[in-house]
Amino acid sequence: MQFGIFTVGDIAPDPATGRAPTEHERIKRMVETALKAEEVGLDVYAAGEHHNPPFVPSSPTTLLGYIAARTSRILLSTSTTLITTNDPVKIAEDYAMLQHLADGRVDLMMGRGNTGPVYPWFGQDIRDGVALAVENYALLRRLWREDVVDWQGRFRTPLQSFTSTPRPLDGVPPFVWHGSIRSPEIAEQAAYYGDGFFHNNIFWPKEHTRQMIDLYRTRFEHYGHGPADQAIVGLGGQVYMRRNSQQAIAEFRPFFDNSPAYGNGPSLEETMRRTPLSVGSPQEVIDRTLQFREHFGDYQRQLFNVDGMGLPHKAVLEQIDFLGEEVVPVLRKEFAAMRPAHIPDAPTHESLKAAEIG
Repeated sequence: MQFGIFTVGDIAPDPATGRAPTEHERIKRMVETALKAEEVGLDVYAAGEHHNPPFVPSSPTTLLGYIAARTSRILLSTSTTLITTNDPVKIAEDYAMLQHLADGRVDLMMGRGNTGPVYPWFGQDIRDGVALAVENYALLRRLWREDVVDWQGRFRTPLQSFTSTPRPLDGVPPFVWHGSIRSPEIAEQAAYYGDGFFHNNIFWPKEHTRQMIDLYRTRFEHYGHGPADQAIVGLGGQVYMRRNSQQAIAEFRPFFDNSPAYGNGPSLEETMRRTPLSVGSPQEVIDRTLQFREHFGDYQRQLFNVDGMGLPHKAVLEQIDFLGEEVVPVLRKEFAAMRPAHIPDAPTHESLKAAEIG
């Protein structure tokens, strides 16, 4: 079971002061959260990809490459790599390069993105979103697995005798998760290839999340990759912790109420009842996260969002301390005790390399 944090890299004002960090400050703070995550023993740091304000992580490979040089253990991932608006040739080359620099500590989460105007900025049409995801990923897989590729498709110019460089480290491409919150086509794609499926269920009730995961697992088995319960599943969540729930809720409420994602909708309390948002004590976060297994079965990766929304950087680092010192050690023990022996771990470069050799 892998535990980590992810960021969407948004810039927002602190409702108490009205001041928002500069782009420079936000980028530097994202690096600091990654270093803190490794320091406290978390397994994964993941960063999103956005090309529109108020977000800053437009180049995940640059950010993660810099973090790779400052860390030695933590696995570096994307919480979205835009498979629709990026050229699959560039994805193949950029992430193979990152894989070499990080000594294999890299995987990706493919996503279509949820910002419509981004598509025409990169010469695409959002109405082709699913078709782009299918075609571009099919090409990306070939670029990583075949030394010479001849290819022709609908959305980019043909390739003739093309070799992407560098080749994946040890001949083993990075493991891919397909991230989606609402598209059954993406769950189907993940199942078809035997890849991981990540449901970033922050805003969704458990019934919807379970429906998507069940679809992925059923189709994973259908395509012959193994029993449904051995499919590779990841989940998202968002937490804010203090020693007692009253303090946590009082501190978090202004950020929730002023958030473009949460504000002007259901109350904080209603959102906590209906979604995985967990605001309270470390023990409450532990209890809430353990319920995910009850709802969705055994799974392999749990990522928490702890930053953004204008939260002060000091409070963000304190959340990571809570996770590393009090929450994750208990979750590791509890999840391990409940997990049947036949349930696989999340793939890593070393496990994929060993399987390839075998």
